[in-house]
Amino acid sequence: MHDQVSEAATMPLMPRRATLSGWIGSALEYYDFSIYASAAALVFPQVFFPKGNASIAVIASLATYGVGYLARPLGAFVLGNLGDRHGRKNILVFAMLLMGFSTFLVGALPTYQQVGLLAPILLVVLRLVQGFAVAGELGGASAMIVEHSPEGRRGFYASFALQGTQAGGILAAASFIPLSAFLPSAQFLAWGWRVPFFLSAIVVIAGFIIRRRVAETPAFLEEKATRQIAKAPVLQVFRESGGALVRAICMGLANVIGVTVVVFGAAYATQPAYGIKMSPATYLWMPVLANLVAIVLIPFFGRLSDRIGRRPLMIFGPLSAGILSFFYLWAVSQKNIALTVVLAILIFGVLYQMWNASFSSFFQELFPTHTRVTGFAVSQNIALLLVAFLPSIFTLIAPPGSTLVPLVIGGLTLVLSVISALAAWFSRETAKLGMNELGVLTPAVAVPPSGKDS
Repeated sequence: MHDQVSEAATMPLMPRRATLSGWIGSALEYYDFSIYASAAALVFPQVFFPKGNASIAVIASLATYGVGYLARPLGAFVLGNLGDRHGRKNILVFAMLLMGFSTFLVGALPTYQQVGLLAPILLVVLRLVQGFAVAGELGGASAMIVEHSPEGRRGFYASFALQGTQAGGILAAASFIPLSAFLPSAQFLAWGWRVPFFLSAIVVIAGFIIRRRVAETPAFLEEKATRQIAKAPVLQVFRESGGALVRAICMGLANVIGVTVVVFGAAYATQPAYGIKMSPATYLWMPVLANLVAIVLIPFFGRLSDRIGRRPLMIFGPLSAGILSFFYLWAVSQKNIALTVVLAILIFGVLYQMWNASFSSFFQELFPTHTRVTGFAVSQNIALLLVAFLPSIFTLIAPPGSTLVPLVIGGLTLVLSVISALAAWFSRETAKLGMNELGVLTPAVAVPPSGKDS
């Protein structure tokens, strides 16, 4: 960890400023997006849906979590286009303002008992706005960092944006911990859960100040000066880099690991319908511990990807995490809290982070400068949409009362992890390519199974 801090301290000024902006901006924006996940699993079934059928309330609440991902492909198309046409910096500021505003309003919503069906309808609308806003965050932030980075260190620099997203996850979970621990249950459900959403006002102010100070990237400015910027980069990315786009979407299915461990795992362990009845505090602390481990390891894995390549980490991480998901869900079913926490940290805090630390630089390197933000945003957010409704689907195919939850859900998690690993296997290694080479790279060219450049 000391070496990582020392290395970060020696970054040149503008790459360091871009990296800091990416880290803080991602942390703040993903704090906003992540507090919804905690609330959807722990609070919303009781607050925004009618009483009487606990299973339906859980399914509906987790579905509203997934709804945020419906808007992400649209946000990717719109914000990705704007990022490639008008610059990375402007789109990052706009996305953060929109995210902060919509999150604040979630905290102000009336409950089902107060306004009936209007409550979940408004919840869904604001979640759609959240999804639209966050769609351009990581694509723009990691493009900003990668295009400011020195050659041979893009993986290390870009990993800090992902470290920021994990920090946002910590802040999100930690914001609920004191409220749920010290407030009586009735008060927590009545108003305590709203406090983390209101804190998003700070996000708007801090994010705006930070991101206004970062210069536009040299790669974008050179692209703007030397060629006509396309009016529809999204069409270009499908036409010029269709193969890379498909492989990136398949690689993005590795996000099933986080869905299984954090989102579905929380509902499976804590909601009365499943009968396991772990303490909600366990599932507030567990993501914090896993993300603390992740924060330490992400720069290490990012730097390792510069040395050995992106592909090895993006293959081994999802495969091993997918296999261990069986044991994690079994530990939950046995109410073994210690083993549940250990496996969650190992799966989400270590193995998944091999993929997480590498994919931001890898996805950026798959696309040339003129479609980079669009290619990243579209592939990332389509993949996230594909896994977003898995918590509700998991609940349907392995409903409360079923003894097959670990086997069925673990199996599906592993299948999606294998697809992700195979897509990485058939992708070209990009870690050693220079920015000029990336600009002319044709990702649709057939790649030998060995992964060696032809």
